[in-house]
Amino acid sequence: MNITINDALRSCIDPLTADEYAALERSLLAEGCRDALVLWGETLIDGHNRYAICRRHDIPFKTVHNTSFGSIDDVMLWMIDNHLARRSVSDFQRGVLALRKKDIVAAKSNGRLEAGAGDDAADLPRPALATREEVARAARVSSNTLGLIEKIQKAAAPELVEAVRSGTISINAAANVATLPQAEQVVAVAGGKKQLQQAAKEIREQRAASRPPREPKEADPADEGDASAGAGGQVAQLRAEIAALKARNASLQAENEALGQRIAVLIDAS
Repeated sequence: MNITINDALRSCIDPLTADEYAALERSLLAEGCRDALVLWGETLIDGHNRYAICRRHDIPFKTVHNTSFGSIDDVMLWMIDNHLARRSVSDFQRGVLALRKKDIVAAKSNGRLEAGAGDDAADLPRPALATREEVARAARVSSNTLGLIEKIQKAAAPELVEAVRSGTISINAAANVATLPQAEQVVAVAGGKKQLQQAAKEIREQRAASRPPREPKEADPADEGDASAGAGGQVAQLRAEIAALKARNASLQAENEALGQRIAVLIDAS
């Protein structure tokens, strides 16, 4: 059987980490290759790692053919969708895959628009993944997280990208570290998880310190009027209560004097 490896297809999906590859190799050696490799013609489109391990250790494997694709772009989209559906794929990897899918879909859509330019191109359907929200939903992450992943892709050194993929640093922290010159990023990665976290923290603090202070909110004259009216009402109420207490005090003093006089009369009579 002649199996062809297409480098563009193989690089469409991020490679396994060293630990993931070792775990797959142990599984294949212990249980054999249970899932068939998928071919498009003679081209391998699913199972690149399994194929390499099986050949190295002479492990038997089966193949199936998928003939439903019209182009290599269709194959890439199928491969991406397969990986997006896997639970073991991290948020960062899903974001990268969804952004890759967006680029492929956009390229296919532009090709259709150019081909239909002489006809009624306006009737062509709107391409999928046209907005960041749609891409984020495909990746099952928030729009904010997808924006951070885009920043990492554009500015991060390969070492920092690998640190995110392996879970050494979070997406949010990596986006902060990616603002450093690439040489400093490499140094931070070499320092390990603690140094990466410290670098991200220092960048956040520098940004917070450089932000202009918020201007105090101007008071609304209507609010001031309402407050004055409320204060005036409270003063009037307090004055009324004081007047009532004074009257009550005068009444009690009069009663006290009357009682004193009666006591004096009783004492004289005795």
